[in-house]
Amino acid sequence: MPLPSRAYDAYVSDGAVADLRGRALEVLLGPDLAHVVDLVAWLEPDGVHVASSTGHSVLTGDGPARVVSGVDPVSDQDPLSDTSYPFAAERLHSLFSDPRAPDLAVVHTGAHHWPERGGHLGEHGSLNAVQSRAPLLLSGAGVSARGVLDRVARTVDVGATLSHLAGGTWEDMDGVPVDLVAVTGGPVVGLLWDGAQCADLLHLAASGALPNVARLLERGCALRGGAVAEFPSVTLVNHTCALTGVGPGRHGIVNNAFYDRDLGRQIVPNSSATWHRSMDYLRPGVTTVFQRVPGSTACVNDPVDVGADYSTFALIRDNGGTGGLLAALPAPAEDPHTTVSFLDNPDYAWGSQVDAVGLVQVLDLWRSEPPSLMWWNTTLTDAAHHAGGPCSDIARAGLRDADARLGVWLDLLVERGLLDSTTILLTADHGMQGADPSCVGDWDVALTQAGVPFRDEAYGFLYLGEFATQP
Repeated sequence: MPLPSRAYDAYVSDGAVADLRGRALEVLLGPDLAHVVDLVAWLEPDGVHVASSTGHSVLTGDGPARVVSGVDPVSDQDPLSDTSYPFAAERLHSLFSDPRAPDLAVVHTGAHHWPERGGHLGEHGSLNAVQSRAPLLLSGAGVSARGVLDRVARTVDVGATLSHLAGGTWEDMDGVPVDLVAVTGGPVVGLLWDGAQCADLLHLAASGALPNVARLLERGCALRGGAVAEFPSVTLVNHTCALTGVGPGRHGIVNNAFYDRDLGRQIVPNSSATWHRSMDYLRPGVTTVFQRVPGSTACVNDPVDVGADYSTFALIRDNGGTGGLLAALPAPAEDPHTTVSFLDNPDYAWGSQVDAVGLVQVLDLWRSEPPSLMWWNTTLTDAAHHAGGPCSDIARAGLRDADARLGVWLDLLVERGLLDSTTILLTADHGMQGADPSCVGDWDVALTQAGVPFRDEAYGFLYLGEFATQP
């Protein structure tokens, strides 16, 4: 795995930045922040360095890590373990292949609670398995395996699988098609339930609480290890990975917010005001699955829509942005698939509105000639998991609402005689972990007190030196 010299030149253009990095690491890896800082990663000419309060190693990408001191912080990479850092070298190298990546990537501990900076009871973004493990379920035409399998895939494999099944190319992607499903020539559908926690999704399906996910499993299989998100395990990074089949180091969307050194400004592609323009920051030459398949395509409620014949966000762009859409959303209490007892949470209400409109679009598409490839993003599940953390009442209500909407579509497929010929892939963009409200702390405060100049994007991407002007 060759080191990207152009990226390294962008991070460390002179010795001053290297000195600032050393000063920042003294603060970040000190005992006072060990409860909130799990790891810090950065790029040097010999590889990606990873350090914690107990050890420091170098991930070259070729062979085992080289331990610099203490213990290797990411020595456990078993993807089926909840305490591991699966595919750590590949994921970190992918991030640092792009010059938009930070000088230091600070990884929160799983327990870190930071509501004053926008954090929630349910969190993701980490390199660890629980926050990175999205579900991956295959069902329908061409799927031969049944049940829950002790296997794992990666989010970049989602793009390769969808493109392959729909008759498109995938050989130049970072991912590879999952080998549990064969091409049949029928419609292919990718479902992304944003923020759905893998273990609880499978548990609820088995218990009968998600009957329509169970319908899918009866006709297919799921991976216990799920699909491991690229790092950082956040929304827009991994939506883009899933729909391009390449990691952030190639597609260039390196976080929900980042600093672009070439443009000299902050980029925030993941917000309700900017989603419809987020693909303006996709790197040249990167193609989506919609551009790769020969048949008709549709992208419902997802901003990664380049090349789709039908796109929700294209309609938003054509109508002047998100303002008109938000004003036109139906009242969430009017939707029969919404758990009204949680509508006092504004994010739950908004996600319900968006997903109700998503279902309308999907049903309209499938009442006529169905697309060869459709992608359908569900928003509520992420809002609900953030609100209460995985396995909470509100998180499970969000999953049940998504399951009810899924069932309406599945019933339409049965009615139209399309269920047996359709291949369905259900996944998410990341996992989710419950924060500990008593585990608080702020490395920005500590760095400022130590006199280290920096800018912190998305609370974890630190840019130093000439890029350190505070936003």
